[in-house]
Amino acid sequence: MRVSPAWRGLLALLPRAERLSLLTYALLSVGSAISGSLSAVLLVPLVQPGHAVPFASSHVLVNAAGFAASGIAFALLRWQSARLGAAQVARFAMRLRGGVHAHLLEASLPGLAGASSAEIANVLTFNSELLVQGFGAMQQLAVAVLTSLVSIAFALWISPVLMLAIPVLLLAILLTSRVTGREHGEVSRRYVADMTDLFWHSEDFPRRLRHVRSFGKEDSERASYGDVSQRLGQGYKRQLELVASSRLVLELGAAVGIPAVFVLADRSHGVDGAALVAVGLLLGRLLPYLISTRQGFQQLRSAEPALVMWQRYMAMDTSTQPPTMAATAGEVIIESMRVKPPREGIVLEGLVLRPGELVLVSGDSGIGKSSLVDALSGMATPDTFKASHQGRPLAFEAWRAHVARGAYVGQGVRPWQRTVREVLAWADPEASEATLHDALRSVGLDRRVDASPEGLDLAVHGVGSRLSGGELQRLMLAQVILRRPVLAVLDEATSALDAAAELTVLQGVRASLPAAVIVVVSHRDAVLALADVHVRVTGDRANVETIPPIRTIVPSRRPA
Repeated sequence: MRVSPAWRGLLALLPRAERLSLLTYALLSVGSAISGSLSAVLLVPLVQPGHAVPFASSHVLVNAAGFAASGIAFALLRWQSARLGAAQVARFAMRLRGGVHAHLLEASLPGLAGASSAEIANVLTFNSELLVQGFGAMQQLAVAVLTSLVSIAFALWISPVLMLAIPVLLLAILLTSRVTGREHGEVSRRYVADMTDLFWHSEDFPRRLRHVRSFGKEDSERASYGDVSQRLGQGYKRQLELVASSRLVLELGAAVGIPAVFVLADRSHGVDGAALVAVGLLLGRLLPYLISTRQGFQQLRSAEPALVMWQRYMAMDTSTQPPTMAATAGEVIIESMRVKPPREGIVLEGLVLRPGELVLVSGDSGIGKSSLVDALSGMATPDTFKASHQGRPLAFEAWRAHVARGAYVGQGVRPWQRTVREVLAWADPEASEATLHDALRSVGLDRRVDASPEGLDLAVHGVGSRLSGGELQRLMLAQVILRRPVLAVLDEATSALDAAAELTVLQGVRASLPAAVIVVVSHRDAVLALADVHVRVTGDRANVETIPPIRTIVPSRRPA
């Protein structure tokens, strides 16, 4: 059976303390199996008084008391092992999801560049659920195996002759494993891949819906989604069919094995009726465990492709480490910096970053602006970096320390908190209500919030109070103000606003952050009216132009 990579991989995810807990779970399962087997054996003298079996007494009351005690012990031990197993599954699920999420939070931006958002969503949700189910299956397999071994040991003790029928059951397990094992692995891998495709269809659905409707492609989208759903349905159907086929082989084995026990009992004169009944009861307890064992192996196979995906993301480079150096005060000169992608790289020279100034970065789409500002924000390591502060060389790690208190808002970022208050408190948990209102006023969102009966508790994504795209961007910029960063990067963070509103909001952000360097990535040349420095990315160079101090002043007004 090709399940060893799955169970070994799942065990490798457990810390030492959890492995000891798993051992305790196994011991409780053994105790439960022994109590259950004793209960089955002690039932025989109650049904057939006077027949001798191990552990039985000649007194009915003693046998009844023993049967009751073993039954109670069986119930309590199984209950306790179930509670312990449930706690283990819960802890495993939390570690699994928390581990991959924490790893992604520390992943390098170049490492994430090749990962699709749909696959990341899958590995954080459904894929992790498959691994949790695989861990639960591994627990059940341990119970099934231990219970089977204990029951067989008791049966062997009572009548070694009758146990000659056991090879029939073992042969049935081996046959069903060979018949369906490989196909089940292929079905599981396809199932995981199709779930990723399903995430693609559900990603940012409102935007996708607008795109589909504008092209009149509803039927095509429905057909595409239907194809994936059909494959998933067929895969799920085939998994259930494989389970049914496995159960059929096991039940056929039992249909042959059980009569074989009676034939052996009839041929062997040393086997009495009591031993036959006891062995029958013990072997009868194995049938449900044999079926669950087969299902457990199939769930482990389903976990294999999910484990491969999880391990791939856990192996992702996390070269970005938190800075430990002290921040640098005053202006910094980026004398020379080269970043990739794009493949040929972009060279930036002579950029002076002064607190309180606004730097506009512009250029064609896909030319490398994001790579440039990723390096400026310290989130990605450039190929080369040469900078100075007060005439002294400044290493990139020192620059990263300087901009460690930063704020980076991209075009597609949307708040995931429930209310406006929660969104703002995420940026500054200690801010007073007056401070929160000031931040909203700076970005022109105060009237919208004040007009609502809920005030700061206005639901961001509520049915009757859903904020528009432009209002959400204003809210994210209010976060930037509350953050009070050394460097604020706004990468198309005002794209949902019209040109006039964009300038007014940027003015408000700049006025609220007099000690910050504000880097704005925009396609709109109108932002030049606010900029102190213009970095125009063309080809393999980022040309730096200082804007004259006398320029058109944009009147401050509240946008409609």
